[in-house]
Amino acid sequence: MSTIDSATAMIAELPGVTVGVRYGHSAWAAGKDVFAWIRPFSKADLKRFGDEIPPSGPILAIRTADLHEKEAILAAHPRACFTISHFDGFAAVLVDLDNTDDDELRELLVDGWLVYAPKNVAETFLAGG
Repeated sequence: MSTIDSATAMIAELPGVTVGVRYGHSAWAAGKDVFAWIRPFSKADLKRFGDEIPPSGPILAIRTADLHEKEAILAAHPRACFTISHFDGFAAVLVDLDNTDDDELRELLVDGWLVYAPKNVAETFLAGG
């Protein structure tokens, strides 16, 4: 199980990340573009779940490179990642931190960061430098 604190610590290890606020909740950006943010459910989101019980733990939204990658992530991480109708056509997944381990979360966060990270910074980071 991951937490907002563990996500924040992982994000702090990524170069060039700035911390901000999106709709009253913490958000993290590479350059000017937000790649991850805390995403609680709105009343409308909860209503859309109908009889299905929504995840109760903290939820993190993470950008994906495109909709194809979004579908691949959803298929590869069915326990941790999901989407809602509000995110239809939007290149991002929702991550249920209660059903995610830290290794999986780190992978998802790095992938999200890579969407907007400058190429030279990303290459240096991925090379371990």
